[in-house]
Amino acid sequence: MDYLLPGGHALHISGYLPGGFGWAGMGCLWTLASAVRGIGVKMAIMGKGKGWWPWLAVLAAVAGVLALAGWTFEPLLFGKDKDWLEEAANRAQLTGGLLLGAAVALVTTVRWARQRSRRLGAAPAADTLAQAKQVLAELVDQQWKQEARLRSLDDPDPIPVRWRTPDAAELMDHAVNIDPSAGPPGGPAGGSARLWWAASSADIGALADRFRRTRRRRLVILGGPGTGKTTLALQLLLHLLATRTADEPVPILLPVAGWDTRRHPRLQDWIADRLTGDYPALRAPELGAEVARALAGRGHILPVLDGLDELPPPAHTAVITALNRSLGGDDQLILTSRTTEFTAAISAAGDVITSAAVLEPRPLTPAAAADHLTRCLPPSPGPAWQQTLTALRATPPAGQSPPGQGHRPAAALADLTATPLGLWLVRTVYTAPGADPAPLTDPDRFPTPAALQAHLLDQLIPALITTRIPSDNPAEPFRPRRRHDPAQVHHWLGYLAHHLTTQPATSGQGTRDLAWWRLAATTNTFTATTRLVITLTIALTTGLTTGLAGGITEGLFLGGLMAGLVYGLAGGATLGLAAGLAVGITARSWTHDPPGYADLHLRRRSATLARSLATRLPHGLAAGLAVGFVLNLTATVGEYYLAVNSHTSYYKFRGSGGFFAADGYVPTGYEEAGNLADFLTANPVKTLMDCLLIGLILGPPLAIGLGIMAWAATPARTHHATTPMSSWRTDRRLNLLRFFTATFAFVLTGTLVSGIAATFFESTDELVVGLVSGPLYGLLVGAPTGFAFGLMFGKHRAWWAYLIATWKLARAGHLPHRLMPFLDDCHRLGLLRTVGPYYQFRHAELHDHLAATHPPPHNTSRRHRRLT
Repeated sequence: MDYLLPGGHALHISGYLPGGFGWAGMGCLWTLASAVRGIGVKMAIMGKGKGWWPWLAVLAAVAGVLALAGWTFEPLLFGKDKDWLEEAANRAQLTGGLLLGAAVALVTTVRWARQRSRRLGAAPAADTLAQAKQVLAELVDQQWKQEARLRSLDDPDPIPVRWRTPDAAELMDHAVNIDPSAGPPGGPAGGSARLWWAASSADIGALADRFRRTRRRRLVILGGPGTGKTTLALQLLLHLLATRTADEPVPILLPVAGWDTRRHPRLQDWIADRLTGDYPALRAPELGAEVARALAGRGHILPVLDGLDELPPPAHTAVITALNRSLGGDDQLILTSRTTEFTAAISAAGDVITSAAVLEPRPLTPAAAADHLTRCLPPSPGPAWQQTLTALRATPPAGQSPPGQGHRPAAALADLTATPLGLWLVRTVYTAPGADPAPLTDPDRFPTPAALQAHLLDQLIPALITTRIPSDNPAEPFRPRRRHDPAQVHHWLGYLAHHLTTQPATSGQGTRDLAWWRLAATTNTFTATTRLVITLTIALTTGLTTGLAGGITEGLFLGGLMAGLVYGLAGGATLGLAAGLAVGITARSWTHDPPGYADLHLRRRSATLARSLATRLPHGLAAGLAVGFVLNLTATVGEYYLAVNSHTSYYKFRGSGGFFAADGYVPTGYEEAGNLADFLTANPVKTLMDCLLIGLILGPPLAIGLGIMAWAATPARTHHATTPMSSWRTDRRLNLLRFFTATFAFVLTGTLVSGIAATFFESTDELVVGLVSGPLYGLLVGAPTGFAFGLMFGKHRAWWAYLIATWKLARAGHLPHRLMPFLDDCHRLGLLRTVGPYYQFRHAELHDHLAATHPPPHNTSRRHRRLT
């Protein structure tokens, strides 16, 4: 092409890629991508799914073959020089080699895809299930051992809570259905309808042995608030794991409040979904796609369902009914619930849980509580503690005062420490050095156990922050990483507790599960205004950056900076608007995206990376070829109308058309450009070849990006158990990886295009300018375009929604800016616990207390009401 420089000097660039490709073409790419996503064809570019991508791939392949055929036979049809026959033979040989290589690659890919589909669709073999069980057992053991340390279960020893079967016979099935040694109901002495169990949390091994001797290994743990139900279930889980044989199931603790019986009528289906989400290692390719469902469906999982009472009353009955329908003869179960809610549930259901033994706690005696506190104190605790312990021991249990001696010197303390929660609160708040325990036995200050418990819950956060000094040492995982203000921590946790209590749940109102990826949706911080701001930000950033970069680059070759800037900014505006609209539309789904996964460790995964890149190469080429024709057409039309309507006499079109239009411009007035139809149809073979060339340029970078993304999202068997922090980090890693790979793809594309164009330059100066400006042009254009591309495509953008939500909530004073590190410190302090990727308050009573005492918002502005 020829550009007419100011002063009448002509600059001849044969085969240079015009700026219309960078702007009109890329603007069309975003418009096309938006349409593709809107009609369900997005998977054509992503390389997966069940949309129209197979048809687009076929059409792209046909277009590529036609373009290759046109290029091959062009000398035969249009050759005029004496070497046309030799040129045709050379092109035919090259075409044959390309087709042969493509055929080999296609056959190899199809065979591998068929083997992979057979491997993924087949039921896991016995050795695969055994391997998966071992992996899962190690992850569960690692997960809950750490939680047990945070709970100080063995410091110095577990609280010695006594358990026994309830007096109410209607809570439990017939003895013969539970214990195989029992006879039929109403039979001889050994077969009476009563089953007697006695156990202690201080001897969990004996309880585990008794559990294993039951007919179907099913147990229901009942009790009031703070009586240690979850703690006993956790102790039993860890002991069963430690003594598990290869043929025994793996115990998994799950909050039953997350089970929606309408969506998952069968317990096993819900467990399979939770296994897949909570333990990414089970998604390792060598284990197969169905391993989690096979583990849950074939009795390899012992579900430990915690907190039936956390569901609303109508759901209690549904869970009891669903359990009896789901449990087969070999299915095992452990369930925890408050006694009142469980009694009402089985009464409404008209049935107990089949073959399940039931245990209830006995209150701790004041003497047992005093003995435990003594073991937690220094050998010489001081006079104040000695007086407190003496008063506690002298107080008879509630309802057991001797006749005529109704005085109970430490009544509130004795009644509160009758539960493990109350004993733990006293220990945590008052056994710290310098704490004065005298108020614990003051009846005027704390006349009731409820008043004393409220006081202890208020003092719990300051006590833990004071006694747990921050540390960055990895060998001290149970210390916070940062120092916090107790008042701020109380306020922030109070907001979260109030928020969880008032938000809609799976069934009814309120939930115990804090999911960081749902924060934006449940706090209404991701509104239509937010999406509009995102749209405008992406549009302006992408448009200005790419417009200025392209305009300056174009001005170097046009010889006029102003003309180049006008041309570049016009194209940048098109690209920015298309990118902003595309991201704004997809942003609607960010609040519903689950956390993603990204593992960048290359060790023992290089073969998986190679397979992923090879698999995505056809998809990348198909995507490049599919958009090549549209991009070429749009770029050509844009160049035409820009020339006709720009009122400049810099250049005119000769009518060769296409991206790489050799000698397409001559220094003549715009009025001689001709009509659009003649311009578009001037050289159809050249146009098809341009489409093929652009497809080959765009395809490999896209394939590399898609392949790396798919490889990183493939878990390894050695992956650790999912925690809230790990799920947050991996989702952040995935989103950053998507940004960098998309940027890499666009930068590489710009560099390749520049390198190809530079080979046609006739002077060394032009070649150097082309080679230097190409990578710079690709970087300046690729970074914002790759960022927008990374926001647009993919299924996991929860991290971006989380960033926006926490920024807004921090501005309103509800939460800290760095929410997840703060929650991690609260977990290290013992205020929170983790259940898979969810945070929960360590005790429901702490959750309820913080929610009830959190002050209501005083600001009545519209913005504040929307945030709260």
